[in-house]
Amino acid sequence: MAILYAFGRGSAVLALILLIVALLKQLIVLVGFLLALVKFAIVVVFVVMMVMIVLAIVRDRSRRKREAEEA
Repeated sequence: MAILYAFGRGSAVLALILLIVALLKQLIVLVGFLLALVKFAIVVVFVVMMVMIVLAIVRDRSRRKREAEEA
């Protein structure tokens, strides 16, 4: 009977360790996914800023060209 009790206790500890490992794997995957989303958002913000800068340059050049033609 003591052998069954020992096996039961050992398997409970093993099951707990495996559960913790499985949860940690899922947590690592979730953190990786969230980091990928943050990186994607940073790239999108960078592209939007570049487009805004280019549009500002083009708008300024066209405004200066119009002012030069009027003068």
